[in-house]
Amino acid sequence: MLRNRLGIVLLTALAPAIWGSTYLVTTELLPPGRPLLAGVIRALPAGLLLIALTRRLPKGSWWWRSLVLGALNIGAFFALLFIAAYRLPGGVAATVGAVQPLIAAGLAAGLLGDRLTPRTLVSGITGVVGVSLLVLRANARLDAVGVTAALAGAVVMATGVVLSKRWTSPAPLLATTGWQLTAGGLLLLPVALIVEGAPPSHLTGDNLLGYGYLTLIGAALAYALWFRGIRALPSTSVTFLGLLSPVVATALGWLVLGQDLSAVQGLGAVIVLGSLVAAQTQRPRAATPPTAPTAPTVSGPAAEHPAVRT
Repeated sequence: MLRNRLGIVLLTALAPAIWGSTYLVTTELLPPGRPLLAGVIRALPAGLLLIALTRRLPKGSWWWRSLVLGALNIGAFFALLFIAAYRLPGGVAATVGAVQPLIAAGLAAGLLGDRLTPRTLVSGITGVVGVSLLVLRANARLDAVGVTAALAGAVVMATGVVLSKRWTSPAPLLATTGWQLTAGGLLLLPVALIVEGAPPSHLTGDNLLGYGYLTLIGAALAYALWFRGIRALPSTSVTFLGLLSPVVATALGWLVLGQDLSAVQGLGAVIVLGSLVAAQTQRPRAATPPTAPTAPTVSGPAAEHPAVRT
């Protein structure tokens, strides 16, 4: 059981690790100044591809649930991330976004009945400290709109993770992933057209390679692994894995782009990894439900009727 859980954690961790490479791909391969277009191309084609492969469409309540989850996990999150990225230095945006595990823990306590433990709170606070040491700079300037957008992005993503745990889809994983990616991409498309205008008329080979990577690896593969992890693991544990993204982004900047890596950043990375391990090694405990009164014994014909499930 423990080995199986470790395997699921490691596979789920691949998703934020892949997302950590987005900065490198965007700066080195994509046209400048088109982050919303990158978000649309990352989500919509991947979603349509997965729907075509699974040949499954939502049924019943999953039409509106897919729209809600797609907006939270992808559409609204990408848009808020875009605003935060443009209004704040990257370090500030990442540090504010690092509060997501704490928000998810609070939501999971209210919506899923998970117990909010001191260990989770300490791990969450430690994670924020680690990310700030890793990416925050002393000359970083704050902007009220940017901070609000970054915080709202953390809230909508945490809400999306918790609701994805609460609403378990009866469809195969790839189909559910395709629905959310398609919904998020469709919601983001008009925003991208209004803010950034029409897509560029000419794309280079590097541009196509970058967009292909974001679609197939950064969305189709990564989100399938992410949503699989949400199904199998506690929602709070999954959101802590998201702290891997700034660690991977910093490491790739150092290894590939030759960016400087200070001792303080190294300490921040160690602290982040420590908070991840602490969060993953904690056994989830559900809140103790109130004791229900003992039901009277029913005999006779009434006892033959099935109980009503709540």
